[in-house]
Amino acid sequence: LHVAALDVQNGRIAGVYTACGAHLCCGAVVLATGVYLKSRIIIGEFSQQSGPSGFQGANSLSPMLAELGMRLLRFKTGTPARVDGRSLDFSKMTPQYGDEKIVPFSFLSGKIEREQVPCYLAYTNEKTHEIIRQNIHRSPLYSGQIKGTGPRYCPSIEDKVVKFPEKERHQMFLEPEGLGTTEYYVQGMSSSLPEEVQIALYRTVPGMEHVRFTRTAYAIEYDCIDPLQLRLNLEYKEIAGLFLAGQINGSSGYEEAAAQGILAGINAVQFLRQSEPLILGRDEAYAGVLVDDLATKGTREPYRMMTSRAEYRLLLRQDNADARLVQKGRDVGLVSDARYDAFMRKQEAIARFTAKLEQASATPAQILQET
Repeated sequence: LHVAALDVQNGRIAGVYTACGAHLCCGAVVLATGVYLKSRIIIGEFSQQSGPSGFQGANSLSPMLAELGMRLLRFKTGTPARVDGRSLDFSKMTPQYGDEKIVPFSFLSGKIEREQVPCYLAYTNEKTHEIIRQNIHRSPLYSGQIKGTGPRYCPSIEDKVVKFPEKERHQMFLEPEGLGTTEYYVQGMSSSLPEEVQIALYRTVPGMEHVRFTRTAYAIEYDCIDPLQLRLNLEYKEIAGLFLAGQINGSSGYEEAAAQGILAGINAVQFLRQSEPLILGRDEAYAGVLVDDLATKGTREPYRMMTSRAEYRLLLRQDNADARLVQKGRDVGLVSDARYDAFMRKQEAIARFTAKLEQASATPAQILQET
């Protein structure tokens, strides 16, 4: 069962209580509530206390965190509808293929050969926009039903039409949910309009005239904390052993949340070991920029990591990721002997070639003569 409360004794984490009353002893906790913290789903005039896709929300945690002294914020995000690919006419859309050569995340990975399926590009039109304008009063965003602050960089389709009236069309990408399903995610068309309005506006898009929904688009409001209450190791300043990660810290989800998750997990273990925390510098990793921004600057909207936020972005390249971070991973016990040996051999080879280059010299005349 889900955790309903924290056991805090003398300013330290001592355990957690589950919804059925069970007590689990522990010395550290990582809170990663996502958008489930006192979450509310909104679709048109309908709203319900619920997590995404009907899952149970973490409603009891919010008042408990407030009692512990945490300052809470109220944010909002949304998701587009999922549709049945068998109801789409892809001949009216533009295919978007993946990379022919798949670039892996690890230097240890060899050639990757994997079946890929394309995404498809489609566009809204004036008919789409007219349906939205006629029903904008039914949008929770504009009726006052939604109070939370939404993400700046991924507005709903209602927001796009209202805020950018000069645009004749807006693009969307139909993304397959997997190889074993016919379901597609309609990127760029998040909405909280009533379901019948959603269906009507989706069906104005070429190729989607007969679209069938598998899941309706919706908005979701949720609680998060003011991240200025965190240390740089993602520990809550007032309670030793309580770490927080992801959207509860005011960030957006996906990569931002995943980066915080691994850092909070590492630092929870370091806390239990009574070892130094892993704190990444702004010149060492985008994750370092992310955490530093949240903990020292705070945020008043869902925070998204962008290259423009990193003043050392020319140092934060994929080709030097191992040089920046493998040693740090080794220090906290997350890099195997085989991985570390491969890394050291590469660094030694780089050092040898660098030494040769430093000893070599050539005049412009010599270079021109050789060419």
